[in-house]
Amino acid sequence: AKTFHPMTRIRELVQKYAQFIRFCIAGGFAFSVNLTVLYILTDVFHIYYLVSTVGAFLVAFSISFLLQKLWTFKDSSRDRLHIQLPLYLGMQVISITLNASLMYVFVEYLFIWYLFAQAIIAPMLAIVIFFINRTYIFKRQEVVESV
Repeated sequence: AKTFHPMTRIRELVQKYAQFIRFCIAGGFAFSVNLTVLYILTDVFHIYYLVSTVGAFLVAFSISFLLQKLWTFKDSSRDRLHIQLPLYLGMQVISITLNASLMYVFVEYLFIWYLFAQAIIAPMLAIVIFFINRTYIFKRQEVVESV
């Protein structure tokens, strides 16, 4: 009879979902930078929270793009950078627009604390962004060999 070892199953799951795990770690790091900058701009510098949201996005965007391209999707080539960066930026602009709009609704109409609102909104957007990144932006290019 085959014996079940929990560590073997965990190892299999980690290998199977390694890219998504890296995406979550990189995204979590960029998200923590986003929250930190959002807090500093809003509570320390007393900048209006919607303006702070955009500022925090700009800082986190740079970190996010590099981590996702180089680490999550293991794409160190510069060949498609001129395509990837604008696509990633476009996706992020749509994301920040949705983020700011949802922040406004959550804070102004649902009376949710701005940091908690961000903690609710970010994971929802992250799932959609992962699939867009994997399917379109950082999709592995097939190598075509000439005959």
